[in-house]
Amino acid sequence: MDNPENSLPRWKRTLSRLKQIARPSGDVNEKRIRRKKKLVDIIIRRLTVIKVTLFLVGYLWMLVIPAPHIGRITYIDENALQPGQVTTDWNWGDVHVADLYLTRLEQVRDGNFTSEQRAQWLCEEFGKLGISSSTQAYSFSTSTSQLNGTNAYAVLAAPRHSGTEAIVISASWISRTGEEDGTINMRGVSTVLALANFLKRYSYWGKDIVLVVSNGYLDGMQAWLAAYHGAAQPGLVAEPLKLTSGVIWTALNIDYPGHSFSHLGVFFEGLNGRLPNQDLINSVDRIARYYAHVPVVLYDHLDPREEPSVNKAPSWIAEAIYNVPDIKSYIYQARNVIRHLGYQANGRGSGVHGLFHQFKIDAITLFAVPAVGPHGFHAIGRTVESTLRTMNNLLERLHASFFFYIMTGPQQFLKIGLYLPSAILISVAMMFHGLSTWVEAAWVQESAEVVDSKQPGSPTLQWRPRRRPVITVLCIMIATHFLGVMLFGVISTPFFMNNYRVLSPIVFAIFTFIPLLALVLGTPITAKDAASVSTVLKALNLCFASTVISIITVLNFSLAASLTVVMGIPLVISSSSPPIPLRVLKHIGYSLLGLGWLVFAQKQMLAAMWNWEVLSVWFAPFICIVYVPLLLQAGISCLIPS
Repeated sequence: MDNPENSLPRWKRTLSRLKQIARPSGDVNEKRIRRKKKLVDIIIRRLTVIKVTLFLVGYLWMLVIPAPHIGRITYIDENALQPGQVTTDWNWGDVHVADLYLTRLEQVRDGNFTSEQRAQWLCEEFGKLGISSSTQAYSFSTSTSQLNGTNAYAVLAAPRHSGTEAIVISASWISRTGEEDGTINMRGVSTVLALANFLKRYSYWGKDIVLVVSNGYLDGMQAWLAAYHGAAQPGLVAEPLKLTSGVIWTALNIDYPGHSFSHLGVFFEGLNGRLPNQDLINSVDRIARYYAHVPVVLYDHLDPREEPSVNKAPSWIAEAIYNVPDIKSYIYQARNVIRHLGYQANGRGSGVHGLFHQFKIDAITLFAVPAVGPHGFHAIGRTVESTLRTMNNLLERLHASFFFYIMTGPQQFLKIGLYLPSAILISVAMMFHGLSTWVEAAWVQESAEVVDSKQPGSPTLQWRPRRRPVITVLCIMIATHFLGVMLFGVISTPFFMNNYRVLSPIVFAIFTFIPLLALVLGTPITAKDAASVSTVLKALNLCFASTVISIITVLNFSLAASLTVVMGIPLVISSSSPPIPLRVLKHIGYSLLGLGWLVFAQKQMLAAMWNWEVLSVWFAPFICIVYVPLLLQAGISCLIPS
């Protein structure tokens, strides 16, 4: 008998089949369970392929981030800003005033003024202009030294407002280029003084303008901000501020160490991975580029596509390949991305502006890239004035644009959805491997005799459940994190910091030797009673590491990406081996990966501890309490016999 469905037109038969798929007949719950079971079976059968694919896609995605055709052009999101839409009044007379201040500052420098004398001189200069000013003395106690200094600041009250909001213009006495050689930010301070003389002449300001010249490089501004916001900090003793203003919305830090400059570099990374609202960066870029006619770069990286002086092929690539436009663009943008990852991953930020971010203040540093011309006080003054006029238009905090992004160029960026999945894919692959190891630890395959009439006594394989020593493994994991706390406590002591060259190798040897006790404690009861501690430890270690990376990805993508590179593959391939020397060798390898900075990166260790004690950057405790224990757990899983 013919099926009546065959007599229907083809399009109706197709529609009928689609309806059956979308709304199947029978028990809906049963079919849903079967579909899920089928999907799980497919994933389990192809789990190895899925894990390898996730790793490859994740790492390749990271390599694609600097590609020139990825991302989009920057744009202004907040309509109220209107950058560059006003006529500025900064002129050559103000440049002459800046030159006069520079001459007097050189006398202060040559006179070897103390920090207190210099701050008092700056306070008097602000006072001569009729601006309320004051000084603030502070002292930081660290493991290695005592930092003392005095800041100078002034508050230009808004003539048209009640003073509930403020904008900060700042300059540190030491330039970012002088952290090691002591280069003084002479022209940056001169610009702040000349701006004070200029800004007081106009009455269109709707926000208070706070002018700060901080002592040192980072410590002075940290002390001033802590006092301004009433934030208590261990080790800091600072005078309360005699003058305050309203809530600070935005801040510009001026760093001008050379005689003149060719480009304005933008530094924007803040403490602990924070970033300013992108509208601030985009506004400065448009004002400087199209109004002040100053080329803008990220950091101090000149673009080889625009500057012939830096258009040279690196030593590791052929000239012909380098001259391919896309390759040249990729190398330039990769340099910007790597610099960004370095600043954001260690949490220190890229300049004085980064200190403002901890108080939810959008701030950047304008860095005058030293060169023999053609720009000077005139260009930077017009840029800062127009930026102030732009920020003066705000009726609320910057919020419309992005807070999560990667700048690949001064006018090109990646949104969060274009870079965050790369680290997430790798963390998912680690989680899949950890869960598969966890499931494998719960079952053991063994042979059994089966009575069969056709083939009597034929052996067959069957799966038998076994218990997993979860409590033992959790105790090991807790012990490693306790070791991490001990490690952080040891390297925080003044005795260690003052003798780190001698003590660092000793501490490395001690914390590498302690997990060797796993060789004694790790013998399982019997193979049939429980899964090996090594297997369960590896499973939970991978799951915990994957969770940490997934959480850190949103807070600090650069740190999460670094963790995926350092821990992704090593944690997956950790495994125990029968020969004891090979197991010990594997453990030493993981110890070097986790604790090697004690021996091979002592300078970075000192910087990280200083950042923790003075700036409250949590990179150092994170490394000791989270990163090191995760790698020690992998090393212990190699030590314990399987």
